[in-house]
Amino acid sequence: MDWTDSPCRVLHRCLTKNALLYTEMVTAEAVLHGDRARLLGFDASEHPLALQLGGSDPAKLAQAAKIAADFGYDEVNLNVGCPSDRVQSGKFGACLMREPLLVADCVAAMRAAVLIPVTVKCRIGVDDQDPEHSLRELIDDCARAGVTVFAVHARKAWLEGLSPKENRDVPPLDYDLVYRVKRERPELIILVNGGIETLEQADEHLKHVDGVMLGRAAYHNPGLLAGVDARYFGGPARDLDAAVDAYCDYVERQLQHGARLHGLIKPMLGLYGGQPGARQFRRHLSENAVLDGAGIAVLREALAFVRQRRAA
Repeated sequence: MDWTDSPCRVLHRCLTKNALLYTEMVTAEAVLHGDRARLLGFDASEHPLALQLGGSDPAKLAQAAKIAADFGYDEVNLNVGCPSDRVQSGKFGACLMREPLLVADCVAAMRAAVLIPVTVKCRIGVDDQDPEHSLRELIDDCARAGVTVFAVHARKAWLEGLSPKENRDVPPLDYDLVYRVKRERPELIILVNGGIETLEQADEHLKHVDGVMLGRAAYHNPGLLAGVDARYFGGPARDLDAAVDAYCDYVERQLQHGARLHGLIKPMLGLYGGQPGARQFRRHLSENAVLDGAGIAVLREALAFVRQRRAA
């Protein structure tokens, strides 16, 4: 949330043509009553794209899923993993791990409303639940409701005692449990998520599960996505400079329609991590993109720090 907005997804799509991209989580209530163009709008280049929904009312989720399908999303995903305080108070996200039958009712209603896939993202459990039981129970109940794809963040969420930030790092990872669930249920498509920082690590997980979901690694080090198509989809290797130039074209178009540069360059800040000129690239953008009237020249000047250092 607050990270994978449309500009971030367009950048990621410039880097990989094949990976499935996910939106920020949007509540069903917001979809029904909020500014749909702002909440659900996306650039046509972002496909394939999944809308991530939050909620616990089957009827409202079904309506929101139908609206998502009408907007052109390729998948709708029910988030049963987010541990934020706001999510708990609204009775959606990770707290629903305690109510697997309600989650099953939700996804059944969503599937009845749309033809696009309905998938689930979850944790392995919350608080004092036994993950060996809670994960299997949630997956089995949802599978009986027709869901075949599950993205599992291989950590518990501690809703009592840990902040949302701590819940991304502190609870220990249990990849082996996710692997066992996949072996026991070979007919299901199981993706693993949590703590995966490199494509080499993804390779190891793919020996045991069907897919890997990258969150913070893709955001903080988006350049790694340039290796995804050739490595996993049999496509051509993506040239980082060409991908960035394509994103610059998008930025220029958005600026012409009134967007501000600061929001458009935010997902680029980690693009050249560890490379010569990366610090100057970030500093130039951080100091200048926030200025009134900042335009595409600011971005091109920042890119020159990296490209000139590489050519030297």
